[in-house]
Amino acid sequence: MSGAPNWFVGVDVGGTFTDLFFYDEARGVCETAKVPSTPGNQAVGFLDGIGRRIDDLGTLRTIVHGTTVGTNALLERKGAPTGIITTGGFRDVLEMRRRDRPHTWGLWGTFTPVVPRDRRIEVAERTLADGTIHAPVDANEVQAAARALIELGAESLVIFFVNSYANPANEQAALDAARAVWPNDHVVASSDILPEIREFERCSTATLNAYLQPVVGAYLGSLEDRLGDGGFGGQLLIVQSNGGVMTVETAKRRPIKTALSGPAAGVIAGAQIAQAAGFPNVITGDMGGTSFDVALVVEGQTALAAQSTIDFGMVVRTPMIEMTTIGAGGGSIAWVDRGGLLQIGPESAGADPGPVCYGQGNDRPTVTDANLVLGRINADKPIGGALDRLDVEAARTAIDAHVGSPLGLDTMAAAEAVVRVANAAMAGAIRLVSIERGHDPKKFALMPFGGGGALHAGALIKDVGLAQAVVPRFPGVTSALGCIIADMRHDFVQTVNRPLDTVDIAALDAEIVKTVDDGFGQLDASGVPFESRRAEVELDMSYIGQTHTVSVPLSVTVREGASGITRAAIQAAFDQAYKAVYGRLLENVAVRVLNLRVATIGVRPSFDFATLQPETSGDAESARTGTRAVWADGGEHQAKIYARLDLPVGAEIPGPAILEQADTTIFVDPGLTARVDALGNVVISRTETAG
Repeated sequence: MSGAPNWFVGVDVGGTFTDLFFYDEARGVCETAKVPSTPGNQAVGFLDGIGRRIDDLGTLRTIVHGTTVGTNALLERKGAPTGIITTGGFRDVLEMRRRDRPHTWGLWGTFTPVVPRDRRIEVAERTLADGTIHAPVDANEVQAAARALIELGAESLVIFFVNSYANPANEQAALDAARAVWPNDHVVASSDILPEIREFERCSTATLNAYLQPVVGAYLGSLEDRLGDGGFGGQLLIVQSNGGVMTVETAKRRPIKTALSGPAAGVIAGAQIAQAAGFPNVITGDMGGTSFDVALVVEGQTALAAQSTIDFGMVVRTPMIEMTTIGAGGGSIAWVDRGGLLQIGPESAGADPGPVCYGQGNDRPTVTDANLVLGRINADKPIGGALDRLDVEAARTAIDAHVGSPLGLDTMAAAEAVVRVANAAMAGAIRLVSIERGHDPKKFALMPFGGGGALHAGALIKDVGLAQAVVPRFPGVTSALGCIIADMRHDFVQTVNRPLDTVDIAALDAEIVKTVDDGFGQLDASGVPFESRRAEVELDMSYIGQTHTVSVPLSVTVREGASGITRAAIQAAFDQAYKAVYGRLLENVAVRVLNLRVATIGVRPSFDFATLQPETSGDAESARTGTRAVWADGGEHQAKIYARLDLPVGAEIPGPAILEQADTTIFVDPGLTARVDALGNVVISRTETAG
């Protein structure tokens, strides 16, 4: 492909595959690519994938990248050696956490913080909870501590003072002193990363940000250099965990915002695809090589969680799209435990060596191997393009040895057992985000994507009682599509911590205006063209005496230096939000405002999903490519095979059937029917209600 620099490219790097979506808005042209990920250096797979479709990087206008570099560094504990300078008496905040424990039952398990105790040094300072500076910080003492940490091998530094959220003056003075002796730019103050009450969450978030700065910064710098050497002169943007995008410069300073960014982009795409197709209520299910990520979309809106845990004790308090993740991806390994129970994951074969059928050295069966043995995957058309053929016999041998023999099952029964256990785990995750939050699955459609999601959609409809499944046009690269359509977003938080009746409304109004102006300034400085800008304002509030808060959206419009917010409007908004969550209000109990949150959003040009529309004439038979034996529901069936992208609008395919395309395979179970809608999505429903 060549021409003027007008290509938008979304690149999502997963544990097994790197997915790419190419879009030329001027010509209304889309292309996709899926290549094996390169865990040693993600940039290699990134550039290989672009090279599959683009000859000249100079034709690229914008690249939007969802990366797992930060997530992997956290999970594998491979961040940079980090040091902490903290308030006297608070050296062990990172290790004490909230006194939670790794295992619910029994007092056992261990936790090792990312910063060992000898690299956590105390200095004399004291800021009171009301912001009063009780004892100023000594710059010489800070510099001596910084030099000691350098001697201990620290590459990044966190300045964490206990009440800096109330007044950051001491922390900022220490930051300036430390920078004078620190050998690089990897120095952060906790109040810059999270100016919010609660010391552990602030310490953890700032520390993990510093822990990632050298790793993510080096990767993004190298990627920029490689792209520049190839002639790329456009803009590189990075996906955030809140579903928005940010500039590379912001990502280097705030790498913690990249954690779980790939799955977040998939949810954004899933929500917009479903909305365009007339399904406002969906449950997205992203099944990649290592995990199954589930999120709830209600009336077209995704939910943001203020805080997430990457791994035990590794708490990140920054807005993230609310997801539930389990280890049930295509590469998840099937094994029998000491009690004779079949288990799936959490260990994954990943991209290297991959499933047994890849022939790259793994001998333990995976979910992909089971689907291959059951006939649901075409051995002659492996996704990703790196292999000519999948080794069915090797997969059968591994399933027999590790599942069939221990459980006394033949090959097909063992393979089906692997898939059923994986389905049960995925169904449990779906129930967790729906039924356990008060939502009826019958009112929701499943939006399966990722390389393996569409293979399991039918079983999940039956197991959970979902209304139907809506499989996107390119499910294997949906997260990459999400990179392209995501808006730019910046989130801000500031602690208030006052009873509502004592809050200075004028000061709160001024803080809202200032934060919105700062956020819009960051949007303008990015150089990204937007169709519009908007601000979202909410307060974390509770009744006095309560620990947990509710998010209270405020309807404000900043005009002429004022937001127009009033105390009565805040109280009314709290009453509405609290009642929606808990069903009733508490009489004669005062209300507290804990935090102010502001999000500024730059709305990028919308994606026209009609671009993905298939032919509107023809019939299903013209897309049929053959028949294959598949194993389902304890027996063998003859399933018709179709080239999915050749199916016209309105085509109906009764199960059992297999719809094949380059980035995934769709399995239509017996008793279900697939229909192609006007946007090219495949809608799967029970046969008696299809059509």
